[in-house]
This record gives sequence, structure tokens and C-alpha cells, in this order.
Amino acid sequence: MKEERFFYMPDAASANELSHDEATHAVRVLRLTAGSEIVLMDGQGNYHRAEVTMAHGHHCTYRIVESVSQQRQWLFRLHLAIAPTKMMERMEWLAEKATEVGIDNLTFLDCRFSERTTVKTERIEKIVISAMKQSRKAWLPCVEPMTDFKRFITTHTTGLRYIAHCYNEIPRTNLFSHLSWAVGSQPDDADIVVLIGPEGDFSIDEVREALAAGYISVDLGPCRLRTETAGLAALMAMHHAQQNMTETASEPSTH
Repeated sequence: MKEERFFYMPDAASANELSHDEATHAVRVLRLTAGSEIVLMDGQGNYHRAEVTMAHGHHCTYRIVESVSQQRQWLFRLHLAIAPTKMMERMEWLAEKATEVGIDNLTFLDCRFSERTTVKTERIEKIVISAMKQSRKAWLPCVEPMTDFKRFITTHTTGLRYIAHCYNEIPRTNLFSHLSWAVGSQPDDADIVVLIGPEGDFSIDEVREALAAGYISVDLGPCRLRTETAGLAALMAMHHAQQNMTETASEPSTH
């Protein structure tokens, strides 16, 4: 079976030459030549099967043979908003794994107890693009810049919205349990937003502000998780809940 070579080209349909970085990889690393078959991903749900027409130096031109729209692998728009850790390697790991699992938006939150107040999204975006190609995702996740916590909760006001925290004095429900019954009442393009705080958690005032804005208080299970682990656990809960909904809907009726 011939190995497919994937490249990211947001303007694949209207262009005829790979970007500098992608061309360098194609020519210098993969040693592609004229006649080689490649697949271009535009990050908007389309695969473009193409043939290399010229490969030399840092240039690689192509002609599109076929364009195929891909089917989304999940129903809802999955949005994870998380306070970045002091060590950005942990957020880079999260961005990579979240892309592999499947995510639509990744936002970094500036909270009261945040360990980091600035993030270079350019590096995160490169990691996300690489993970998108590696995992064959047809849609490129949107990496949002650092956003103030209060601004975020007051601008994201639709869909299912949750805040995960560790305050025992504030009642919580399990995220997966709540999603399992709540997703059935949502349209297919609804937003599911989960907020994850820094290592020291959100402040209790931030939790109360989120609840007042319509967010639901949740936990991620009995274990205490590190920030990036909590983010991935929340994303997995989103996927499993809608998968259960889809499987239940497809089961034959016993009546």
C-alpha cells in the first residue's frame, strides 16, 4: 500500500505551490519528485489529492487531481479554555494530544492564580498543524490568544458551558455524567465549553462569577489532576458523551 504524504495548505484549492516550510519538507526530507502523489489538507474539512509537477530546492508545485470533502468525526464544537502552566512544554503536549483526539478551539485563560500571563501562540499553532497532519484531522483547531477570565465567561454565553474546580463547598456534578444526558438536547453545531484552572485552581470568586454567568460546576472524577491532564480528561469526556449519545440513538428499538 502506497504511503500517503499529507501537507497543510490553507489555500490549497486556489494555489499551485506548497508553502516554503512544506516545500522544504517535501523536497529535502521526503525527496519527492515530479509525478509524486500528495494530499493537501486545507484545515477546513477538505482533502485535495494532487500530483507534484516540479520539485527543486525550496519549491514544490502541484496540480490538484481530486478534491474530497471530509465528514466531521464529532458533532459539537469542542472548546477547551485552560490556564497555561509555567512550563510551556506541558501546554505544548496538551495542544498536540488535544488535536489528535479532536478539538475545535483551544483558549488560554489569564486567571487570578495563573502561573503564566503570556503565551506565544505561534509555536502552539505549529504544533497543532503537525498534530493535525499526523492524525489526519480535516479541520485545523483554532488556537486563541491569552484571554482574561472575566472577558471569556461574558463573551461565551451559548451552548453547554462548564467550569471544573476543586472547591468542596461549592456543589459539583461529574462532567461526563452531566454531558451524557445534556448533549441529547443540543443541536449538532452547539458549543461545549470547559474551563480548566491553573495548578492552584481558580479563585473561589472566579468560580462563583462563572456560575452566575451560566456555567455549570463540575469535577473530573475522584483523582486530583495536573492542569494539562485535566484538560485532556475534560476533552475525552466530551467525546465519550457524544459517542454514547450516537450509539444509543442507533440502537434498534425493543418495542
